[in-house]
Amino acid sequence: QVQLVESGGGSVQAGGSLKLSCVASGYTYGTMGWFRQSPGKEREGVASIYTGSGRTNYADSVKGRITIPQDSAKNTVYLQMNSLKPEDTAMYYCAATTTGSWYGTPLSGSTYKYWGQGTQVTVSS
Repeated sequence: QVQLVESGGGSVQAGGSLKLSCVASGYTYGTMGWFRQSPGKEREGVASIYTGSGRTNYADSVKGRITIPQDSAKNTVYLQMNSLKPEDTAMYYCAATTTGSWYGTPLSGSTYKYWGQGTQVTVSS
């Protein structure tokens, strides 16, 4: 039974930083990702990591500002966000594939089986 629990969301001023956490219980390894969605917008894949090797993917819109480090000992992945902009305001969701899976389109939500409940990020100008 896989459960994903996100934390770390909150309010921050533009230019600030925020670090989200996703603790995966009942999960060995696979592809984990962060997605975000704002009202009226399509869900957007932000970043992903294949936890077995550390291979990462980032959306073009966030490259250079966001990283997705992991702490395998804590079974946790993070979303480190820097230089935040008001456009980054969204509900952020953690997701995971079935154990051991790697996909050619890791920023596509349809490839993921497990989802967390989300954590809100609000960036003010």
